Amino acid sequence: MSMLPSQEKIFTLPQLLTKVGEWQAQGQKVVFTNGCFDIVHIGHVDYLERARLLGDKLVVGLNTDQSVSRIKGPSRPLQDEMSRIRVMASFWFVDAVVLFDQETPLELIKAVQPDILVKGDDYTLENIVGHDVVLAKGGTVKTIPLVKGYSTSQVVAKILGDQHS
Repeated sequence: MSMLPSQEKIFTLPQLLTKVGEWQAQGQKVVFTNGCFDIVHIGHVDYLERARLLGDKLVVGLNTDQSVSRIKGPSRPLQDEMSRIRVMASFWFVDAVVLFDQETPLELIKAVQPDILVKGDDYTLENIVGHDVVLAKGGTVKTIPLVKGYSTSQVVAKILGDQHS
């Protein structure tokens, strides 16, 4: 079976660093964000599409299953990393996806050296991991307003709640 176009957006870190180097050499602005993206909802789609529009290429750092469990608890993730990475890669506005196993994306941000670092506006700039790395290289750090009323936890709670009615 040949590789699908979305699968070509899934990178190991060494592959990603080569690709980002090529993009930046062409003068393209690389945007970086990260997350678990366990159950993808409109909040994620809106956020990621807005992030992509801030630059030319969007790189998404995706938490591994182990790191999601450490952050969110043993019942998460609901979908494994191979499922989550394929879903992320299928979006037109995502140009590259890479897994990372640390609690924070700091090491990944140091390696990737993005031009623009983005998180949701539930973060203040000084609380965004890696903001200092990006600012030190002359890049920018931005927050994006999140769509109100959508979170994976709320979706999970709704599903669990519906089982008891």
